[in-house]
Amino acid sequence: MVLDTYHIHIKGIVQGVGFRPFVYKNAIEHSLNGWVKNTNDGVHIRINATKESANKFLNYLLNDLPPLAIVTDSKIHKVKAEHFLDFHIIHSDDDNVKPNLLIRPDVAICKDCNSELEDINNRRYQYPFITCTNCGPRYSIITKLPYDRPNTTMANFTMCKTCQTEYNNPLERRHFSQTNSCPDCKIEMQLFENGQFQENFDDLSYILSLWNKGKIVAIKGIGGYLLTCDATKPETINILRKRKRRPKKPFALMYPSVEMIQNDVFLSENEQEELISVSASIVLLQAKNQIKSKIALNEINSNLSRIGIMLPYTPLYKILLNQFNKPIIATSGNISNSSIIYSDEKAVEELSKIADVIVMNNREIVVPQDDSVVQFTNTHQQKIVLRRSRGKAPTYINPDISLDDKTSFAGGSMLKSTFGLINKENIYISQYLGNTEVLEAQASYEDTFSHLVNIFQIEKIDQIVIDKHPDYYASRFGMELAKKHQSKLSVLQHHKAHFYSVLGENNLLNINEPILGVIWDGTGLGDDGMIWGGEFFKYSNHKMKRIFHLEEFEFIVADKMVKEPRISALAVSHKIKEMDRYLKNKFTNIEWNIYQKLLQNTKLKTTSMGRLFDAVSSILFDYDIHEFEAEASMRIEQKAADYYYSNKMTLDDSYLMNKDIPDNFLIYLIKSILNDLDRNQDRKLIAAKFHLSLVDYIIKIANKYEFKKLAFSGGVFQNALLVDIIFDLMRDDFELYFHKDFSPNDEGIPFGQLVFINNKV
Repeated sequence: MVLDTYHIHIKGIVQGVGFRPFVYKNAIEHSLNGWVKNTNDGVHIRINATKESANKFLNYLLNDLPPLAIVTDSKIHKVKAEHFLDFHIIHSDDDNVKPNLLIRPDVAICKDCNSELEDINNRRYQYPFITCTNCGPRYSIITKLPYDRPNTTMANFTMCKTCQTEYNNPLERRHFSQTNSCPDCKIEMQLFENGQFQENFDDLSYILSLWNKGKIVAIKGIGGYLLTCDATKPETINILRKRKRRPKKPFALMYPSVEMIQNDVFLSENEQEELISVSASIVLLQAKNQIKSKIALNEINSNLSRIGIMLPYTPLYKILLNQFNKPIIATSGNISNSSIIYSDEKAVEELSKIADVIVMNNREIVVPQDDSVVQFTNTHQQKIVLRRSRGKAPTYINPDISLDDKTSFAGGSMLKSTFGLINKENIYISQYLGNTEVLEAQASYEDTFSHLVNIFQIEKIDQIVIDKHPDYYASRFGMELAKKHQSKLSVLQHHKAHFYSVLGENNLLNINEPILGVIWDGTGLGDDGMIWGGEFFKYSNHKMKRIFHLEEFEFIVADKMVKEPRISALAVSHKIKEMDRYLKNKFTNIEWNIYQKLLQNTKLKTTSMGRLFDAVSSILFDYDIHEFEAEASMRIEQKAADYYYSNKMTLDDSYLMNKDIPDNFLIYLIKSILNDLDRNQDRKLIAAKFHLSLVDYIIKIANKYEFKKLAFSGGVFQNALLVDIIFDLMRDDFELYFHKDFSPNDEGIPFGQLVFINNKV
């Protein structure tokens, strides 16, 4: 029987995930002859088969993918007849085609490698860099596409005969595993201590002894250096805070096991799944009253109720934590607000001022990445991404979103800096890059952009979109880029970008029914020149319009107001003279008089919901000056949550109970809080009523404008209690949409900007 020849083209995350060996094995099992190869636009397969068996084979592949593979498109068609004698894997070929590939994020150690790591009879027993096609670094080591060893920082490592045999064997788990190595052809570690280098360092017990002695150790991981120390030693933690210049902001912890985590915190199924997932994020978890591991909780967490916890995601951390058998501090290797340090030279230069010892290795990192951070709400387990980075960035897959074929760049925002690219209809949103007010973060932004442009061989950017604020570093970068490429330049207001982001994620751009966007944030330059942040937008027929907003109040002393909630408290309530007795003692007489004059004379107004949270935090709990970003909002959320989750509360507890929205909502709200204070009400109850009132406020606006679909974005919706209350009070009457893969904070801005310029009618 003469068989026809069929060609299959598969796109998606299909390189660096063992896809070719997977195709090979299945072709052998189906008795098919032909070949499979990687190219710059995916995986190509050619087989001798009947039409029926060719389609059956493709369906089989698509329904039983390798663990890390994601297919976004597949095509099959008959081609000119060829005769194959067997099935084989062809070496990767770029065919002179520019890359059209999705990049696989870095992946935590898999179960198979973990088993080998702990098997004393395995040749990779306790080898700190064990990997396979199902785990290990990807995005962080790619220098070029397609993803093959010569195009990664593994290019200079020569495999031993045994590793090479595995690499060449299509039936092996490590066939074409580009990070393959073992103790005989190992990635080597180096130790830097007291100004001296120790080459070929392998005494991991020395690191354990340093932790036990209260020393700080910087360790090179997948995306950069982490600063580590024993989490049970308060003195060491305080030294780390002083050296890192991070006086209060909570530290993340790394625990040896899920079992030990469960001893210290409450752990839901969703939270556990996130911890053990391939992205191995930091998950914010509710601490128990009794902490069995004896971690120094106050020094770690500044009396907040949630702890940021992750599991060891590299074999090196697995070995260390299994032997140490206690949690460690595992925080980004940097000075606070700067980007994570990832080069060995910079580590020696900068981290030697913080760490007592630095543990390096000779596998270079191309792209720096902090750890991703996620939390889930208490009752409804709504996932909230707080930082999208290692394990999640840069690829974003949404086959339902409509894109054109223009190469597009989105600059993003400032504090939670990321940027976005669309290339060949693929979407990439960079990892978290830090606060671009800081020069190091600006350099990281430029380097990451240049890296992606180079690996995708982008020569021309057709369209660029930036934030309305012209002084953001990202806005200036976008403007210069537009001049260089002669690109079409668009400007999009900050909060509209938030709304477009959540619309795009939920595929709401083309629906007929109007959608209410509730966009609550800290600050963003508005279309009217004021500082927005408590916005309600209508989206309908591909158009967006601001229809309502939080009542305006004075915005004074710029960033000082953002850093000092007491100033927000004064601005929100200075027209209520009865509040003076609660506010005046927060200021010196000189400060009080200056701020009073500024409030009378300023023309700059704000609708910022973030500043309202700051104000109420200051009024109720005297959180007057931030020790770290958004501290006051986090603390009032915790106080309110303590009451809300312990008591049955309904809309009857809202300050707006049975009322329409007052014309002077802010004045009404603050007077209601004042009234409760004067009656000596429990301040946690008042904080909970404040949260409830804001949800009631949303309900009343939605009803006033007759919306049934509501979408939420902006940094305020990192507040897990607020999200839970929205579900409690609104899910029966409204369709509610939140972010899924992106953060509601400014990290999601570039995706919204890209959605805006690709919003097709």
